Amino acid sequence: MTTGAVLAGGRSTRFGDRDKAVAELAGVPMIRRVADRLAGTDDPVPPGAARAAGGDPVVDELAVNCRPDQREAIAAALQGIPLPVTWALDDEPGLGPTAGIRNACRAARSEYVAVVACDTPFVDPAFLASLRGDAAGRDAAVPRLDDRWLQTTQAVYRADATADACDRALARGDRKVVAALDELDRVVVGDETIRSRTTERTFTNVNTRAELAEAEAAIAEALGTGDDDGRE
Repeated sequence: MTTGAVLAGGRSTRFGDRDKAVAELAGVPMIRRVADRLAGTDDPVPPGAARAAGGDPVVDELAVNCRPDQREAIAAALQGIPLPVTWALDDEPGLGPTAGIRNACRAARSEYVAVVACDTPFVDPAFLASLRGDAAGRDAAVPRLDDRWLQTTQAVYRADATADACDRALARGDRKVVAALDELDRVVVGDETIRSRTTERTFTNVNTRAELAEAEAAIAEALGTGDDDGRE
């Protein structure tokens, strides 16, 4: 089994006065678009369009990491999702994605957790599935885009080992996810491999209203052209 962990506990400071997790993107709450892609029930938008729309789910359950005050709105956004949902609440908000990953790993009922951020509406489910294969027998599989940036919030982790490493990092006062990664037996998936499997759009974050408008335009273009081959 694999748990899909959706991180939604951030404060969305660049987005304005709304929680971007439940902001509508082309008529669908953003977190629901991410969850639907993992479940195979989203619109056929690249990359990974075929798997995102009408494909088999790439996870067996969802673990949603958020603040307690977000839970009601997110639960409403996820109503009817065809996957079991568990909650990984941030009892101590403000500790960043390291705490979010830890809490999701603690809540997961699977050995491995596929982590995605709630603001990545183009996440490629087929790419996540490939990372799950990379992680087999290891503690983590983490993409490194352009051979520079580790994509720690679109990666696969062994739940117990990762939660323990995050605990130790936070206890030292280090909130960077890479501090926990340093303790893990991990495989880094490099740029060439990433681009052979997907496009860099899978990592695109929507942080501002302008980026939301750009994402809406991309979805409209994809649906208007009927481009559902999974790549761009």
